[in-house]
Amino acid sequence: MLRITIQTDAIGTTLELEGRLTGPWVEELRDCWERARKGEREVTVSLKAVTFIDGAGKTLLTLMHRHGVKLTGDGCMTKAIVEEITRGEN
Repeated sequence: MLRITIQTDAIGTTLELEGRLTGPWVEELRDCWERARKGEREVTVSLKAVTFIDGAGKTLLTLMHRHGVKLTGDGCMTKAIVEEITRGEN
């Protein structure tokens, strides 16, 4: 199960994830991202409460990052995944 909380302000939209980014929840995140990116604001995905990410979830996060989405994570696992996805940009 995945909970996606959407917060929009003057700066941009944040998709805050809680739970497991797997299976049908990957498509749900894709749908939320598609709606969020229709605006002209920056999109951020917060992975701070994610407990597991499967291969499809990681692939989607990589695609999102390549399209300008900022990824953040607080836990060891999510920090490692964010670093792996963003490694080549510095």
